[in-house]
Amino acid sequence: MLFHHEPVLCAEALEFLLTDRDGVYVDGTIGGGGHAEAILRKVGPSARLIGFDADRDAIDAAARRLAGEERRMTLIHANFRAMAEELSARGVGAVAGILFDLGVSSHQIDEAEKGFSFRSDERLDMRMDRRLYLSGWDVVNTYPEQRLAAVLYEFGEERASRRIARAIVEHRPIDTTGALKQVVEGCVGGRFLQKSLARVFQAVRIEVNQEITSLEHALGDVPALLMRGGRCVVIAYHSLEDRTVKNFFREEAADRTASGHKSVPDAPRVPRLKILTKKPVTASNEECARNPRARSAKLRAAERT
Repeated sequence: MLFHHEPVLCAEALEFLLTDRDGVYVDGTIGGGGHAEAILRKVGPSARLIGFDADRDAIDAAARRLAGEERRMTLIHANFRAMAEELSARGVGAVAGILFDLGVSSHQIDEAEKGFSFRSDERLDMRMDRRLYLSGWDVVNTYPEQRLAAVLYEFGEERASRRIARAIVEHRPIDTTGALKQVVEGCVGGRFLQKSLARVFQAVRIEVNQEITSLEHALGDVPALLMRGGRCVVIAYHSLEDRTVKNFFREEAADRTASGHKSVPDAPRVPRLKILTKKPVTASNEECARNPRARSAKLRAAERT
């Protein structure tokens, strides 16, 4: 199975990430292996790369792309939220760098059987990891209307969330991506349709894969996993992801903990991270023209203090 993967903001990511030529690095979302291949080219022969991905297809594709690097590379079929446990189980101590390239890959969108896209008409699935019990079909067909509307609003930032949720409930069962697309088309017309379709499918996908919860969990483990001077680099593609990363870095870089009351002084704390990107790094016009997925990418980086 082909798994084309052109890494986004690759040069910028490596510039922030690589501090130790012989260090241990973690790629939390190895995808097709694009960033991982670039890392292995830059580091020394004694360096080590550990790659995670929830998608079995991505792990297999990375193994093919990086064939011959088995001595320096370990691939783990697991969501990055399990990173701390998986590294500990393998006796891996503090690492020099951790990279997260978030979101859904072009391959996953294009692979019709995964049911991620409204461009095809396949059974609703949306599971990055087929071992998950919850699928897109379950969310669309079993969630109560109010809960479904909340998912569409919170994870899709869709203004017509209530109207769309009501229509979904009225048209159940909705078995395919094409059928879900038709329901949304009946609620939102004109020039807003494509954006609403993208938001609805994004929201269901995030709910199925618990993407924001997993990101929060994984970020929470980062400071303890990094050695002093180690770096964490995150590439996000929508505002929910980017906001989560920005807020986490800001909290970990703060030297005070807010008391929450104006008459009680803030408590001093020792920051665990230093923010390296005051503003997110974005792709050049040339990269965006070459790789449209880069248009929405925002890179943030922080260093362990």
